[in-house]
Amino acid sequence: MPQHRQGKQTIIFQNAPSIISSAAVVGPKEGRGPHGNGFDLVLDDPLFQQESYEQAEHTIFQEACTRCIEKTGMQKEAVQAMLGGDLLNQIMAASLSARELSIPFLGLYGACSTMAESLLLGSILVDGGYASPVICAAGSHFCTAERQYRFPLEYGNQRTPAAQWTVTGAGACLLAENTKGIAHITSATIGRVVDLGIRDPNNMGAAMAPAAADTLIAHFKDTNTAPKDYDKIITGDLGLVGSGILKELMDKNHLSLFEQKYMDCGLCIFDPADDVHAGGSGCGCSASLLSAYILPQLSSGKWKKVLFMATGALLSTTTSQQGETIPGVAHAVILEGG
Repeated sequence: MPQHRQGKQTIIFQNAPSIISSAAVVGPKEGRGPHGNGFDLVLDDPLFQQESYEQAEHTIFQEACTRCIEKTGMQKEAVQAMLGGDLLNQIMAASLSARELSIPFLGLYGACSTMAESLLLGSILVDGGYASPVICAAGSHFCTAERQYRFPLEYGNQRTPAAQWTVTGAGACLLAENTKGIAHITSATIGRVVDLGIRDPNNMGAAMAPAAADTLIAHFKDTNTAPKDYDKIITGDLGLVGSGILKELMDKNHLSLFEQKYMDCGLCIFDPADDVHAGGSGCGCSASLLSAYILPQLSSGKWKKVLFMATGALLSTTTSQQGETIPGVAHAVILEGG
């Protein structure tokens, strides 16, 4: 077995990469939420002075990456690789941002699990000595997601109680070799694609929860740990429905997620006064809160060890219309105080 592997799905980083900078840009609804003060930029207008919401999503993604790099004082030319993605077809928000930034680019699509996937793969590059620094990013936009996966906003369709509100926002982290930073990524667990037969595109939480449970159970088994060994266990965007299912699945496996240990980004990014039904979702959900709230808790020393797991519903508009089910995937990274 390679020395970096532990168990079936977990990677141990011998030279734990450091997160040396992060940034998050979000829309006005996200800015009104409980963590609004933590974002680097809160937009007044979801269009961000662009001609289309797709162009706005690209600009938000690029702005998060640019601010993340600028915080370190280095030039973008110093960044050796960029890993990231979004929810648009052909991950165009990330691709157009990579075009403008002119950084060697690896485009990723893990749906809403993309931020954890980018951190996982970026850590492999840094830990292996293949690239440093590396920028990892993910973003989404409510208006583009609605148009692509459901109905254009002009249609005015009614949202079901299980529906989640796609976050308008993007988050970016800059990883470097083992130096003093905000936090270190010490290990990661690669998730499997799990499908329990959910077909409803308005119930992403139910589609993602089984994959989240599968990854958590695999991580605890591989590392011989339990929920008590972490200050916080954080899921990306299971929302109200998915979080409830995840807790039930973990209870059945005798690995209960107690309220004081567990947090879901989709449940805490919006103001409860804004009716978002089952909570937030989208690549930008966990990515923006990682920068605005999670990393500051680690940097301050309030939290010392966190399991950060972004969850994705691998929904295709084409196969969904053909009657296919919605698979889910979840990837986890362990963050320890810098």
